[in-house]
Amino acid sequence: METTFLKSILDNDFYKFTMQHAVIKLFPKAKVRYGFINRGKHVFPEGFADLLRRSVDAMSNLRLTKEEKSYLSHYCPYLDPTYLDFLQGYSFDPSEVQISQEGSEIKVTVEGFWYRTILWEVPLMALISELFYKANHLIRLNDEAVKSLTKEKIDNYNKLGVSILEFGTRRRHSYDVHDLVNETLQTYGGQSFIGTSNVHFAMVNNRRPLGTHAHEWFMFHAAQYGFKMANLISLEHWTQVYGGDLGIALTDTYTTEIFFNQFDKKYSKLFDGVRHDSGDPIEFAQKVIAHYVKMGIDPKSKAIVFSDSLNYDKVKTIVDFCHDKIKMSFGIGTNFTNDVGLPAMNMVIKLTDTKPDNIHWQGVVKLSDEKNKNTGTPEMIALAKEVLGIK
Repeated sequence: METTFLKSILDNDFYKFTMQHAVIKLFPKAKVRYGFINRGKHVFPEGFADLLRRSVDAMSNLRLTKEEKSYLSHYCPYLDPTYLDFLQGYSFDPSEVQISQEGSEIKVTVEGFWYRTILWEVPLMALISELFYKANHLIRLNDEAVKSLTKEKIDNYNKLGVSILEFGTRRRHSYDVHDLVNETLQTYGGQSFIGTSNVHFAMVNNRRPLGTHAHEWFMFHAAQYGFKMANLISLEHWTQVYGGDLGIALTDTYTTEIFFNQFDKKYSKLFDGVRHDSGDPIEFAQKVIAHYVKMGIDPKSKAIVFSDSLNYDKVKTIVDFCHDKIKMSFGIGTNFTNDVGLPAMNMVIKLTDTKPDNIHWQGVVKLSDEKNKNTGTPEMIALAKEVLGIK
C-alpha cells in the first residue's frame, strides 16, 4: 500500500515553532509525553501501524533548507538567529515515537525532551489522517470540486467582510487537498484571506505564518508551577521571550472564567487579544468585552481569534454579535482542508505527562470550557478543579 511522506520540515503549524523557540530558552531539560486520542472511534485497517511507522521513519530525512531558513529570518524577526541555526541542524528522531496496533485500534505515543518532541504532534496527525483515507480506499471529491467548494466559501466570507485564517493542517484530508485549498484561497481570497498557520504553505504563498501558542504551553506550566499560577506565569514567560510580538493569548486551558480572573491590566494591555477554542462563542465574546471594559480598555482596540470548529453559519452568527464591539478574525481548519465528500476524522494528540527540571513524571490536565474536551486522568482533573475552585 502507498505510504505518505512529508515534503518539508515546515509542513507544521507555526505555533509549534514559536513554542519550540521558547522551550529551548526556558525549559531545555524538560521532558514530555504525548498520546493519540481516537475521539471518533475510527476503525483502522490491518497493517495501518506499519504504514504509519514507515512514514514516521522517513521524517528523519527532513531538513530545513537554506531557502526556508531565509524565509523565517525575513518574516519572523522575533525568532533568534541561534534558534534558526538550531532548526537548520534539527532532525526528527523516529525513536521518540512508539506505534502499535491491536485489532482496529492504534496506539501512538511520543516521549523525549520537550524542545525536540514538540514538533511531532501536527505532522503525525496529518499523516494519520491521510493514511487513513488511503488505507481504507476512500475516494474524495476531485480537484476541481475541492477548488470550487473552497472558492464558494471564501467568496461568502469576502461578502461578510471578515478576516479568515486557514488552520487546517492537523486533520487535513491530504497534503494535495491542503495545497489546493491554499492555492484557491490565495487566488480568490480578496480582502478576507489573511494567511495560514502552516509555515510551509505560508512560504509557498510568500506570506507571514500565523499563530502564537497552544494548550500545552499552559499545561506544562501548571505541572511546573501549580494550577493557580499556570496562566500568569505562562503569559509572563511568553512576554519575556517575545516582548509583545505574537500577542494572542489562549484562554481556555483551565476554563475562561479562571483565565480572566488572572488576566490583569498589565497582560490585558500587553496582549493584542485572545483566542476562542471551546464553549459558546457568543458567551465568550460577551465575557471578553466585559473584561476589557472592566479594565478600562476600549474593546475595539483588541481582537478575538475564533477557532472552534467553524463554518460559514457559525462565523455569520459571531459577526452579527461582535460587529462594532471588538475586532475579530476566524481560524478555519477542517472545514477548509477536509471537506471533500468524506467524514472528517475526529482525533487529537495531546500532552499527557511532563517531567520538568529535576521533578518526577506527572500527568497534565486541560479543563476546557466544554467538558468533553477535558484531558488528564480523573484524579488529576479532580485535583485541578479543587485547587482552582471549579465545581
